[in-house]
Amino acid sequence: MRDQDRHEPDDQSANPSGNPAFADIAAARFGRRAVLRGLAAGAVAGAVPSILGGDPAEAATAAAATKGRLTFTEIKHTLDEAHHVAPGYDVQVLLRWGDPILKGAPEYDPDNVTAAAQERQFGYNNDFLAFMPLPRGSNSSTHGLLFSNHEYTNAEFMWPGIPSNAEKHDILTREQAMTEIAAHGLSVVEIKRDGKRWRVVKDSRYNRRFTGATPFRISGPAAAHPRMKTRDDPSGTLALGTLNNCAGGVTPWGTALSGEENINNYFAADTKTGPEARNLARIGFTTKPRQPWYRFEDRFDARKEPNEPNRFGWVVEVDPYDPNSTPVKRTALGRFKHEGATCAVSRDGRVAVYTGDDQVNEYVYKFVTSGKFDAKNRAANRDLLDEGTLHVAKFNADGTVAWLPLVFGQGPLTAANGFSSQADVLIETRRAADLVGATRMDRPEDIEPDPATGRVYVVLTKNTGRKPDQVDAANPRAKNEFGHIIELIPPGSEGGKGKADHAATTFRWEMFLMGGNPADPKHGAKYGPGMSPDGYLATPDNVAFDRRGHMWIATDGQDDAIEAADSIYACDINGPRRAVTRLFFNAPRGAEICGPCFTPDARTLFVAIQHPGEDKGSNFAKPATRWPDFKPGVPPRPAVLAITRSDGKPVGS
Repeated sequence: MRDQDRHEPDDQSANPSGNPAFADIAAARFGRRAVLRGLAAGAVAGAVPSILGGDPAEAATAAAATKGRLTFTEIKHTLDEAHHVAPGYDVQVLLRWGDPILKGAPEYDPDNVTAAAQERQFGYNNDFLAFMPLPRGSNSSTHGLLFSNHEYTNAEFMWPGIPSNAEKHDILTREQAMTEIAAHGLSVVEIKRDGKRWRVVKDSRYNRRFTGATPFRISGPAAAHPRMKTRDDPSGTLALGTLNNCAGGVTPWGTALSGEENINNYFAADTKTGPEARNLARIGFTTKPRQPWYRFEDRFDARKEPNEPNRFGWVVEVDPYDPNSTPVKRTALGRFKHEGATCAVSRDGRVAVYTGDDQVNEYVYKFVTSGKFDAKNRAANRDLLDEGTLHVAKFNADGTVAWLPLVFGQGPLTAANGFSSQADVLIETRRAADLVGATRMDRPEDIEPDPATGRVYVVLTKNTGRKPDQVDAANPRAKNEFGHIIELIPPGSEGGKGKADHAATTFRWEMFLMGGNPADPKHGAKYGPGMSPDGYLATPDNVAFDRRGHMWIATDGQDDAIEAADSIYACDINGPRRAVTRLFFNAPRGAEICGPCFTPDARTLFVAIQHPGEDKGSNFAKPATRWPDFKPGVPPRPAVLAITRSDGKPVGS
C-alpha cells in the first residue's frame, strides 16, 4: 500500500529491536561486492547459482517443466493519465468505486456520495482480488465470484473542498466519516463472461458488502481474552468492521482470506501511558491518526476504548459461497500489519499460511495448522485456522531459513517478558518476534507459493532507511529504493508438484531478483540474462502465477523510484530466461496496481487499480487524471480491470 499523503509511513521503521537485518545476512553469504554488482548481460543463469536460484542442474530440471514462454510484445515505461497494455490485448473496466452491487443500490453520483449508498456499492481502493469459480469446486473460467479488498479512502477525490487527506481533520463531517467507514472493507460480486466481455450480475444472491461497521466473529486463542473486551462487546468475541484490508489469499476449502494492514491509521492513541502503551507504540499508533473518525465515534479513540485497537490487525476469513455466513477474524495467525495470507497444503496434509508484515524492518511469518485439510469434507475445514503454530522467519547467511515458533512459554515468551498466555503472544506478535530474534526485512509485502513447484516467493518492496552497516544476505542493499524478491525452497519442492513440506521448520533460500535498472551500476540490480531496456522494475508488491510457469509482478511506487507508472511485469520462473522481467501493462498516473489474479484457464487476468490520480495537489476539482471515466466533473475512481488477449488465447502465451 502507498500512503495517500505521500509520506510513506510503511517506509518508517517502528522496530526498536537490535535483531539482525536481512542485508547483513546477504552480505555475509554472497560477499558485499558480489551482492552489489549487476549481472553481466551475457551471463548464463548457471554461472551465478547462489544469486539466481541454486544448483544449475536443479534449474535445468525445473526448466523442463516450463510449459511455455512469454510471447507478448513488451511496452515502454510511461507516466501519464491513461493505462497502457501490450499490443493484441483488450482492457475492460469491469467494476469501479461506487458501482451498484446490492439490490436497490443507486448508480454512482459524484455530487451525492453518502454512507447509505456506499454500503450497497463497490467500495474504495480495491486491492487484493480473487476469482472463485461457480459452481464451487469447478474450474469454470467464465462464471464466478470476484472477491475484493477495499484498503483505504481518498477523501480528496470523494468530495470537493478537501485539499488532501493530511488536511481533512478539521474539515471532514460526520456524514463523510461514516461514508468512509462504509467504503472500507470487502466486496463479493458475481460476474459472468459473455463472449469477450465480462459483466456484473446485479442483485445476485452472492453479492455482499462488508464495511468498517459489519459484525465479525473473533475466533482462536485471543477470542474472549480480557484485552479483546470493550464496553460495547464485553464478551471479546464480536468486532465491528474490518479496516485497511490489503492483500489476501484463498484457502484450499474455498474461502477468502484478507489481511488487515495499517490499523494505526484509524485510532487515536496515547503510547506513553496506560496498560496498552507498549503494544500501541510497537504498531505505530499516534494521537492524531490519518483518519479523524475518533471525533465522531468513541471506539476509534483508544484513550476511551483502550482495547479496541487489539481487535484489528488480524487475518479475516470470508466464505463467498455462503451469502448467510458470518466473517471471522482468525487470531491464531497473529496481529500485525498483514500483507497477504496465502495458503499451501503441505505433503502431510497440514496447511501453511504465509503472510508478511508490511513495514520496513518487519518480519515474514508462517502459520501451520494442527489439523489436516480434508478435501472431501469442506465443513471439517471450517475452523482449521484456529489451531496451529505461528512461526517467524530467521534468514541465515548459509542459505537456510529457520522458522521460529511463537509459542507462549517457549524461549523468551514468558511472564518475565510480559506474556501471560498465547493470546498475549498473538496480540503482541511483533514484540514476540523481536524477542526470538527474527530477521528484519525490507518491507515484506506479498508472499506467494508457486502451486506448480511449491517454492515460495517473498516480495520485499523497499527500505530507503537501511544504512550501509545494516545490510545482510537477504536485504543486501543500503538505501534500498528498488526492492527485491526472495525464493524460499521448502524440503521436497525441488522435485516438483505435491511434495513440498511447507510445515518444515527449516527451508533454503535464494535471491530471485533485485529491482532497479541494470544499466545503472549504482542500482545494484540483478535479473537473468537478456533484460530489455524497458523490462526492469522497481518496488515489487504483489505476484501471481499462471499455469505456464510464469510469475506476474505488480509494483507499488515506481513513480518515486524510477519516474515511471506502476506496472505489471511477467517473467519465467525457471529455465534460461528465469527472472528476466518483461513490461506488460502500465497504470495511470498516481495509481498503484494490486491483486493480479487469473481465471483457471489463464484467459483473463484481473487487476486492481488503486488510488489513480494520487499526487501532490491533486484533488476532486483538479485531479492529476480523471481515469477511468474521463468525464468532466467525475473524479478518478479506483477500478478492477479484466485483461484478455484479442484472439482469446491465454494471457502472456
